[in-house]
Amino acid sequence: MEIPYIVEPRKDTGLTNSKIGIWLFLASEVMLFGGLFSGYVFLRIYADYPWPERTLPVLPGLINTFVLIGSSITVVFAWVALKLRDWRKFQIYMSITLVCAVLFMVLKGIEYNAKFSHQAVRLDDYTVIEGHAHPQGDHHGDEHAGDDHADHGGKKITKNLNIKAEQVDINLRRVDNKYYETLGEQYEGKFVLANKVELNNGTVFEKGAAISKDLIDEAKEDYLKALANNSNIDIEVSRKAWSDAKGEAALKGKRYWEDDKKEFIANRTKELKADRLEEYQTVTPSLTFVANGGPVDISVDPYWGRLSHPKEGDKGTLKLKDETLISGTTADSSIAINVDGIDFRHTVMKAIEKGIDPEAAINNSWLLKQESIKPVWEKHQVVVAKLKEYLEEHGKEPTENDLYRVNWQEIAGLADKSIEELQGMDHKAIEKLFPGDVEGFAGPVHKKHGDPDSKGVEYPAIIVPREQVRFESVFSPRWNTYYATYFTITALHGLHVIAGALVLAYYLFFGRKMFDTKPEWLANRVEIGGLFWHFVDLVWIFLFPILYLM
Repeated sequence: MEIPYIVEPRKDTGLTNSKIGIWLFLASEVMLFGGLFSGYVFLRIYADYPWPERTLPVLPGLINTFVLIGSSITVVFAWVALKLRDWRKFQIYMSITLVCAVLFMVLKGIEYNAKFSHQAVRLDDYTVIEGHAHPQGDHHGDEHAGDDHADHGGKKITKNLNIKAEQVDINLRRVDNKYYETLGEQYEGKFVLANKVELNNGTVFEKGAAISKDLIDEAKEDYLKALANNSNIDIEVSRKAWSDAKGEAALKGKRYWEDDKKEFIANRTKELKADRLEEYQTVTPSLTFVANGGPVDISVDPYWGRLSHPKEGDKGTLKLKDETLISGTTADSSIAINVDGIDFRHTVMKAIEKGIDPEAAINNSWLLKQESIKPVWEKHQVVVAKLKEYLEEHGKEPTENDLYRVNWQEIAGLADKSIEELQGMDHKAIEKLFPGDVEGFAGPVHKKHGDPDSKGVEYPAIIVPREQVRFESVFSPRWNTYYATYFTITALHGLHVIAGALVLAYYLFFGRKMFDTKPEWLANRVEIGGLFWHFVDLVWIFLFPILYLM
């Protein structure tokens, strides 16, 4: 039986089945993205920290806007070509649409890569530093200190958490092999068991046995089996105690919360457990290993755990996310970073909450005590003064973003200018010194160390002691709510672009047979795909100004 209204529309509505279906689907999509956009607005309004403003590179987003608008036009041309039974033109226009989709995703990939390779550090006084962190082992003043393009293990990383370990306590309930496999070379042959361990399966690990993955895995398996065995016995004992309570004549009609019934059940449970003591197995919840021959240098990814005492030389622990506890003396865990952005807005907000003068809070910050950063802030003060003069002429005032944030364009543009030179310039002349959107297409470009021909700027370098760091991250969802929302919405939109492009590609590469036999049916399908593509474009038209321009 042939399903009606696939090719020919209903006379009463003028719609085919598929068109009704796509409109219902798009209605649900409107609810989805409408909720996300609404959530973003409310998060921004009620944010308990200064919301990032104009932090995304505008040019890639602007290009992508025109790319999607252009693709919406070409997909209509492709549909019209099918209506006119012109397969060749359909191929041309649909190919352009797919090229636009690929270009959109490439630009989005460039933008994402810039975010994931860009570092942010929130200091203890809430000052935010942005830049590119050096690989483990690089230091300001070393010959590679300026080379933020170097890598460690094939990827850029921040300075690790380092500790001179004397003891490692492994929680067998939580231990994650991922951490051990990565740290195995730092562990093996350097730590031994602090005490003799006897497992229920008969295996005995003597005191002094070397740490190994096999040892931990066997101990964990034994621990989990012992827990399960003891839990099953407890359940059986409890059931028996309650059953006996029900059969006790003196307790007839008594409720479970009454004292005499509770006492009977407690005593009966003790008796039953005593009768089955031999069935219980020994539970070994953790293993303790000690350094064999002196402290061992352990270095872990900063996302894996937290130092209890981050200051170098302090006694403390490094607790990993799987509750492995590494005890010892904190080693140098500072972060070497080339600074391309400074933000004092959160510092000012906290100062006002505490009744402290904002300017005093900024001037007393650890960051402004660094010789390489002081000139940057002094130049910013001149820029702010010139901006205030300019805005006063137009009856306006600078925003907190203007007053307390130094972006990469300002640092790069004023790097070779003295304060005296800036004081002799007006606001417009200073603004012309800043790099344009093309120069920083996806963000700041850092000069490659040792390569005089490399493009970019040599941003001021500092070393941030770990005890000054409140939080650190690349510009990922982990950094703050703004980036979590940004990646959620743009990634979801990107998935829609990919899904729509795959459907349209199917029509292009596998639609010839349908065109030869049922051209109107193919035209209807392309129209439905085009409606979805228009929706994808419309979402981006809302998304671009909200995330990129506000």
